[in-house]
Amino acid sequence: MTVLTPELLDSLEPSTRDVNEACLLPPLLYTSEEFFAFEKDAVYGHSWLCVGREAQVPEPGDWYAFDIVDEPLLVTRDKTGTVRVLSAVCQHRGMVVAEGSGRDCTKFTCPYHHWSYALDGRLLGAPAMEKAVGFDKACHSLAALRTETWQGFVFATFDPDVAPLAPTLTELDPFLEHYELPTSTYRAGKRLTDLPWNWKVMLENFNDPYHASRLHGPLQTFAPSGMSDFFDWRDDLGHISRVQHFTDLDGSFNPTKRAILPVFPSLTEDERRRGLFVLVPPTLALAIVPDEVAYFIVKPQGANTISIDIDYCFDPSAVEDPMFEYLFAAAEAGVDNFNVQDVYADTMVQRGLRSRFGPRGRYSWQEGTLPQFNRWLVQRYRAAWPSGLVTTNQGEMA
Repeated sequence: MTVLTPELLDSLEPSTRDVNEACLLPPLLYTSEEFFAFEKDAVYGHSWLCVGREAQVPEPGDWYAFDIVDEPLLVTRDKTGTVRVLSAVCQHRGMVVAEGSGRDCTKFTCPYHHWSYALDGRLLGAPAMEKAVGFDKACHSLAALRTETWQGFVFATFDPDVAPLAPTLTELDPFLEHYELPTSTYRAGKRLTDLPWNWKVMLENFNDPYHASRLHGPLQTFAPSGMSDFFDWRDDLGHISRVQHFTDLDGSFNPTKRAILPVFPSLTEDERRRGLFVLVPPTLALAIVPDEVAYFIVKPQGANTISIDIDYCFDPSAVEDPMFEYLFAAAEAGVDNFNVQDVYADTMVQRGLRSRFGPRGRYSWQEGTLPQFNRWLVQRYRAAWPSGLVTTNQGEMA
């Protein structure tokens, strides 16, 4: 018996109402492996997925491997300077052609039978295939995903027909303009794996100001829970975001609660008194303060497990400071202070959602981003819900 019943679909509507009327999605949506298998196509198969920054492949021949929902990918910059996202699956027998990352690469050679591919995915060589009847190298390229870049981030999609990403994010651009993110300095952070909670729990917690003044206590006094502005929701939005106002100038995520790295120099005084929390679901979460942009790429490993890549963007002047490594360590430690508390909370939320008493709790007005996220999700669930699942008069599935 499938969990994807008409009754479950109908039960999602209360979670999409106004924040003061809405409630949590059914706990099953966070815990069921069958439901996660549905999401792999319904959500991840038809959305724009962040796979990193252009700055990670600064020169032709640069590349790195990236896995998302069991799909091994390669992010490359080819000889023409074009950033591409390719499947890493050899079109001979399915071997993954490369792992890790590299520089000055001219081709990928599969370690199994030495089929070789260009950085744009074209099959270059296939040893001992001359006797294969009708074999045409042009028909055996690595699959290439549609790609877009936005604010220096690289996005790809498995869906050749999905609407472009950038128009769904345009209202964010004025808020990000003075950070000059496309030319900011990229800095790798941490890679966390086997974190024991659902990907939606992660995104909900990330953009929920309600918990900030409670769970994070003194760490968060510069950005109180009640000082957020929420964007109005529209069905064509590709983000769920909020503006977080600060109690003073240049608040930041470190033990001093003030900027310790160079503030992005084009910021206005008003912009230095606020931050921004942005979700571009299902993969990217941005925490933006005057001296740093911390971003999280969330990658599910199953219904109850995720991994996260945590990286940073800074103004280029930051790395010119001889003290940068020490200041970065302090800034990263500040983010880690929040993460330790969030890891505990997310772990225990997932445990609670697996309980027979798992709730569909009501939201506070300070959780305005959560029903918006639910609307984004339910749009995609409804579009992909299996057809033909109807109930008989006896209540059984036909």
